[in-house]
Amino acid sequence: MQDNLINHTKNSFRAFFQSEPERIFLAPGRINIIGEHVDYSDGFVLPAAIDKYICFAVKKTEDAEISFFAKDFNDSFSFDVHEKQIPVSKIWANYLLGVFNAIQELGKEVGGLQIAFSSTIPMGSGLSSSAALECGFAYLLNEIFDLHLNKKEIAVIGQKSEHTFAGVKCGIMDQFSSVFGKEHQVIMLDCNSLEHQYFEANIDGYSLVLFDSCVKHTHLTSGYNDRRRDVDNGKKILGEKFPEVNKFRDFSFEMLDEARSEMGEVPYKRCFYLLKEIKRVEKAAKALSEGNIEYLGELLNETHTGLSTEFEVSCDELDFMVEQTLKEEGVLGARIMGGGFGGCSINLIKDEKVNRVIENITDLYKQAYNIDMKVYKVKISDGINEYQRNEIVI
Repeated sequence: MQDNLINHTKNSFRAFFQSEPERIFLAPGRINIIGEHVDYSDGFVLPAAIDKYICFAVKKTEDAEISFFAKDFNDSFSFDVHEKQIPVSKIWANYLLGVFNAIQELGKEVGGLQIAFSSTIPMGSGLSSSAALECGFAYLLNEIFDLHLNKKEIAVIGQKSEHTFAGVKCGIMDQFSSVFGKEHQVIMLDCNSLEHQYFEANIDGYSLVLFDSCVKHTHLTSGYNDRRRDVDNGKKILGEKFPEVNKFRDFSFEMLDEARSEMGEVPYKRCFYLLKEIKRVEKAAKALSEGNIEYLGELLNETHTGLSTEFEVSCDELDFMVEQTLKEEGVLGARIMGGGFGGCSINLIKDEKVNRVIENITDLYKQAYNIDMKVYKVKISDGINEYQRNEIVI
């Protein structure tokens, strides 16, 4: 599948630019095994890069223009590297312009390029195609023009692009995962300090499969903002009551109970979920590294229950999907993945049962909602890399 993408992107480059690309880069999407909504609450997340990619076919030119051909949109865009860039009406181009702008602000100089890109990361499914696009472009600029940026700087440039040119105030997890991913390993990341450690993903005999509900409820943004406000209100009360505690993750459940009447039921429920989820991330990392797949499945199930009943960011379609999936033989865990109100579930399934589970849930979901569910089988992969002569250069 990776080879098909590379050949497809190379052919797109040849057809559009009428020449041969010189270098090929691959930027992966990501999943988050566990740790939802904790990135803005001093918690840890447990993401991994996956084997769905944006492929960039690139050629250096002697002029001062960077030209893109976006094969999947059948669209193109160019800009002069000596000019200051501003956001444009072409949405996909803004992710790239934002990266260039951030690099320009660092005083780095780049030259002309021809770039064609294409993707196997499904857009709008919560697998971070935008982060792969941003960080892939930053990475290839760094490699081709010797900009001396480290991996952390590349991830931050991707995040900055999304904030400034795409208008999305995202956390750092998506970009970090795309850059720092390692095959067969998950990353336990502190989204504030960017301290991180790797854990082996020992899931032999089991597969991670994503079920895309194909629904996006309109209250995603407002619901997300409401949850943040609830959490901030709870944090404020906790901080006033226990000023000696500096980080939210260091509050105990006893402290939370003590502050319950002052903060009110809704902020209490949100904070209760978050404190439990932060602890689940650490337990999940340990379970993965020890190959304790049954316990990992239990933790995924607990997270779904918390997201549905305590944090209240699920929806009927995803609750139905998860509930039905957990009834299937060979399923150890299932939960909503991402911000909520639609999107995908992530499911931990015995290899030999995967196809039967997919078939059954696809049928049940179609009967219940008249929606054709999409399915993505994923494997944990390396982060952004250059592909050369059948070898990957990290």
